[in-house]
Amino acid sequence: MSESPEDRIVASVIDAISEQRLPAGTKLGEQDLSEVFACNRANVRRALASLAALHVVELRPNRGAFVSSPTPEEAKDVFEARRAIERTIARKAAGRASAQDITRLRCNIAAEVRAHEDGHQPEELRLSRAFHIDIARIAGNEVLERMLAELTMRTTLIIGLYGTGPGSSCADDDHSPIVDALESGDAEGLVAAMDAHLRHLEAGVSFSEAKPSSSSLRSQLLARKGGTG
Repeated sequence: MSESPEDRIVASVIDAISEQRLPAGTKLGEQDLSEVFACNRANVRRALASLAALHVVELRPNRGAFVSSPTPEEAKDVFEARRAIERTIARKAAGRASAQDITRLRCNIAAEVRAHEDGHQPEELRLSRAFHIDIARIAGNEVLERMLAELTMRTTLIIGLYGTGPGSSCADDDHSPIVDALESGDAEGLVAAMDAHLRHLEAGVSFSEAKPSSSSLRSQLLARKGGTG
């Protein structure tokens, strides 16, 4: 069964947000979206409603749809919620990882390093998000996995808007100690490594000045065809 226009729009916008190609504040014009995805505005409106339900798009009366711009207070709440959920995920994942899971996670880390060295930030961000979602999959709770998928997207928006670094969430190879603890079945060590990673990530955010958005919707959505696949 082929994807509906709504599904294609939702997936493309989520990919672009996750890779910081669509920063906070970008206007999601209905006409632009309908032309890019060769569909009608009713399809676009349904897709935007789905994205708004994920808290990554804001629907503003008489102004249209925009990629969400979290306030400092909302950003702090997102980090707090993510720490709480990933602690639970870490405890559930400990002792459940197979040798294949560990190999896949270490391959993910190696790919992150290559993307970082090549200056391919969208790929690095995609891999970093995939790393966390994969651990949630290992934990075996689909509800927590869906919640984390939303929170990782919102975290990416926050880092793009307030981050003081290059935008990656795997600075200084925070992911390797997580895999080490997961492989050894050390639940408390895994929780501590995950918590340290997320606090490191939050420490790279400054709310003193938000970065302005100058992104073109059309060019940034079409960029996915040439870069990350």
